[in-house]
Amino acid sequence: MEPSVFLRRLRELLKGRVVVTCHHNADPDATASAVAMLTLLRHLNPSVEAVFTAPGLSRVSARMLEHFGITAPQEVPVEEASLTVVVDACTLQQLDELGSRIRSASVPVVFVDHHTPHPDTERLSVLSLVDESSSSTAEIVYRLLREAGVSLSREVATLLMAGIAYDTGHYALAGADTFRVLAELVDSGADPRLVSELLAQPMDRSERIARLKACQRMRFHDVGGWLVALSDVSSHQASVARALLSLGAHVAVVAGFKEGVLRISMRACREFYEKTGVHLGRDVAIPLGEIVKGAGGGHPTSAGVNGSVEDVEWALERALELLKRLIGSG
Repeated sequence: MEPSVFLRRLRELLKGRVVVTCHHNADPDATASAVAMLTLLRHLNPSVEAVFTAPGLSRVSARMLEHFGITAPQEVPVEEASLTVVVDACTLQQLDELGSRIRSASVPVVFVDHHTPHPDTERLSVLSLVDESSSSTAEIVYRLLREAGVSLSREVATLLMAGIAYDTGHYALAGADTFRVLAELVDSGADPRLVSELLAQPMDRSERIARLKACQRMRFHDVGGWLVALSDVSSHQASVARALLSLGAHVAVVAGFKEGVLRISMRACREFYEKTGVHLGRDVAIPLGEIVKGAGGGHPTSAGVNGSVEDVEWALERALELLKRLIGSG
């Protein structure tokens, strides 16, 4: 959908209270996109009451907002909202309990995202803008702001740059279009040095322990010549998956069950995707989400699943089965 068409339709939906939210443990891309979306909504309709909530922020996101004096209320009566705008999430399942409340209240939902669309999203949304070619959701929101003629504050420009930097691995995955956006953000006052400072964060003790425990429990399989590492740990699954790739795995699948939720994080090296064509988000996370009674999605080399199945080992085996089937048919 063209940005101009999306903006026109979005403006027609704006009235009363609009809640902007994102996925659980929101990373800098999700957080920056949500804050920037507030600016867009207030520009499109100054009379609308636009509020931001999140089902938990990552440590780096919380520090980023604290630096700019921005607070994210943790409890917002979404049931009273006239509209919910979800950024950087391809399904309400990624919002944990907040997503269940939105679904139960039948609040109209708008999705803005750069992940592979989930079938559930397409059924639920009254409006969506999904661009898988964008490096980040922050990049999509920036283009909407530019199309709407919004003048960015230094704070919002810097937040958007931080979101792009985070999701591109400090620009390693950025293409020409992304660098053009970054240049425009600098022109709007974004501070690249401040972005580096905000995203720099030493690994805390709990993350170190999670990585070490996962390495103790890790087992790997040779699947068609590709090394697939599996492990289980109750927290920091994404960090652990990245660590297993750095140790030599081509694909890493890390799962854990905590507080009633199964979380699975998957990572793959670029070579694996390019040579097999296996898209972790579309080909593995979405079907695996259904298997574990939840939902999943993501990118070609980075994806996640939330579910309700308690048997972590069983879930890992199902992921391995999917990968074997896909690699074998490639």
